[in-house]
Amino acid sequence: MNPEPLLQLDRVIHERGRLAIMSMLAASPELSFIELRAALEMTDGNLTTHIRSLQEAGYVSVAKSYRKKRRLTTVSMTPAGREAFTGYLALLEQIVREAKPR
Repeated sequence: MNPEPLLQLDRVIHERGRLAIMSMLAASPELSFIELRAALEMTDGNLTTHIRSLQEAGYVSVAKSYRKKRRLTTVSMTPAGREAFTGYLALLEQIVREAKPR
């Protein structure tokens, strides 16, 4: 197997927590911080750190607003994030195809 595709994996997305966040956002236009935290069973600090890494890479955007006088933080995938995630999945599919026994 050619190791080159493995070296090309996006390290920002490849980390388990960030991959989970990106996977959830790929299926939904936006999710609240609370929805992500509950679904992924992460602590506030852990989720915040992963979202910040994705935000710094330009893969997600974060919006803060109020709903019923309570602060609401929502996260959505950016076009750059969708492109990076699609490329990441394509690369994983290539790795799996090459790793299958013939």
